[in-house]
Parts: sequence; C-alpha cells; structure tokens
Amino acid sequence: MHTLDALDASILLERDATPEATVLEIARRLQISRNTVHSRLRRLRESGALGAPSSALLAQHIARPLVAFVTVSVAQQHIDGTVAALRAIPEVLEAHTITGDADMMLRVAAADTADLHRITQRIQLAPGVRRSSTSIATTEVVARRVVPLLERLRDQTTDRAPKPPSH
Repeated sequence: MHTLDALDASILLERDATPEATVLEIARRLQISRNTVHSRLRRLRESGALGAPSSALLAQHIARPLVAFVTVSVAQQHIDGTVAALRAIPEVLEAHTITGDADMMLRVAAADTADLHRITQRIQLAPGVRRSSTSIATTEVVARRVVPLLERLRDQTTDRAPKPPSH
C-alpha cells in the first residue's frame, strides 16, 4: 500500500478543487514539474489510492436516492461465496467486514423501499448469509470525505518545521 505524503496531498487537493484541471495546470499552481505531477498521479492510480472518477458519483444521480446500511451475519466457511455474491449485486456500493454482533456492513443504494426489499432478498440468498438487519439512512450529515485528511497531511510538513529559538 502506498502511503501518501504532503506533495501527494497537495496534488489531490488541487484535483479535488478543480477536477477539470490538466496536469500542467496543477504543476503550475504547485510550482513543480509536469512530470512530477504526472508520475505521482500514475503511482496513485496504480497503487489503488486514487480510484476511478465514477467512484465519486452520488447514487441519487443514477436514480438510487435511498441509501441503507445492511449488517450481515455470515457462516465463516462460506465467506468467499458470500463476498462473490455481494459483488454481483450492483446496488451494493460498499461491503466491509466488521467487529461486533454482525460480520459485515454493507452500504446499498435503492430506488425506493420496494427496490430495497428486492436487494435485501438477494443479500439474504447469498451463500452463507445467516441473517441481516437493514437501517435506512434518513439524512446524510457528514458526506464521505477525505479533504480534511489531505489538508492535514499537506499541512504537517509546515507544522513539523523546526521553530526558531525564542529569546
């Protein structure tokens, strides 16, 4: 896994602020070479740190305004089959293994409650699924974000600079 540094963070913040900016424009703004920006972005893509542009697309813009979280308990000997079945359900946006009472937490997008019912039925039919529980999101109060973390990483370089002695 590639660990981002302050320069990576600065490049990503520029891309986030102006998604249509070219590599050359980002290089000029940051006062670094075009090749540096290009190689950093390529390395971030190849390492998986920078996902596809569609990963930022909001589900409600593709007729899936209802978001729900589904916890799933799985028979551990079937986990690989469960994961494969979940990957085959397009409305499962994310799936994470978790600690606690359940084994997995899914974020799903649905058109409406009837569609959500259809999706949860498919989840229940996945191999190894013993039970599930669904909670519908009513309001998103903090959207998925990484900008504050990138800003902190970018700013750590200046925060760690040696301070002049006080007299």
